[in-house]
Amino acid sequence: MRGMLQIGRGLTRISLLIVAFSLSACSTNPYTHRSQLLMIPASQEMAMGAQAYEEVLHDPKMPPSRDPREVEPVKRVAGRIIEAAKKSKYADMANKFDWEVTVIKDDKTMNAFALPGGKIAVYTGIFNVAKNEAGLAAILGHEVTHALARHGGERVSQGYAAQGALLAGAVALGASGVSSGTQQLALLAGGALATYGFILPYSRTHESEADYIGLLLAADAGYDPREAVHVWERMQAMSKSQPPEFLSTHPGHGTRIKQLQEWMPEALAHYHPPPGLQVAELPHEPSP
Repeated sequence: MRGMLQIGRGLTRISLLIVAFSLSACSTNPYTHRSQLLMIPASQEMAMGAQAYEEVLHDPKMPPSRDPREVEPVKRVAGRIIEAAKKSKYADMANKFDWEVTVIKDDKTMNAFALPGGKIAVYTGIFNVAKNEAGLAAILGHEVTHALARHGGERVSQGYAAQGALLAGAVALGASGVSSGTQQLALLAGGALATYGFILPYSRTHESEADYIGLLLAADAGYDPREAVHVWERMQAMSKSQPPEFLSTHPGHGTRIKQLQEWMPEALAHYHPPPGLQVAELPHEPSP
C-alpha cells in the first residue's frame, strides 16, 4: 500500500513537471487561440525540414514525376495555397519559408506532406482521393497548416517534456526509497499516461486544427471548401480499418467529416473564387 502511495506521489510530480514545462515555453495559435508548447526555435524546425526533404528527393524509391498532367495541377494548387498562406494569420511564417513543391510518382501511396520551411511533396496515389483540384486544395491546406502552425516542433517539445518528466519522476521515486521493481512499474504507468493522456490527444488536436485552418486556407485560395467533406468521405470508403479513436493519432473519419460540416459556414464566408478559375479533374484510376 505504501509503495502504491509513493507511485501516486511520483506520478503527481510528473504531472506537475509537465505543467511546469508547458508554462515555460508557450505560444498561442492565432486561429484557435490554443496554447502551444514550443521548446525549439522555428529556425531549427526549418533546418530539420530541409534535411528531411533532401533525403526524400534523393531516395531512389521515390522518383519525381515528370508527367505535366500530374505536376502542373499540383504546382498550380500549391501556388494558390501558398499565396493564401502569405496573406493569412500565418503571413510572417509563410513569408519566411523557402517553398518547394515535388510530385512523387507512386500511385500506390495515398499521401502528401508539408515539412517545416515549406517543403511540399505530393504522391500521385493521393489523386484517387482528391479527384480534382479543389480536393487537392483541401489536402494541401491541411498539410501546409501543419508546417505553419509548427505542429512538428510542438510534437518534439512534447517528447522532451514527457521524457524529462519521467526522468525526474524516476529520480524522485529513487530518492523516496522505492524499490527498483516498483520504480519500473511507476515508469511504465507514467509512460502510458504520457502517451495516451498527453501525446496522442495532442496529435489528434493537431489533426483537427489542420483540418480547420486548412479548410479556411483552401477557401481563401479560391477553392470550394465543401470538397473537403467529399475527400474524407472517399477516404472513409477506401480505409479498410481504423484503430479506436482513443488509441489513434488521428480523429476518426466520421469525426472529421462532422467537424468539417460544422466549420463549413465560416469557410464558405472565405470562399470567393476569382473569375475564370478552372478546377480541373486530376489524373486518377477510375473507381471499380
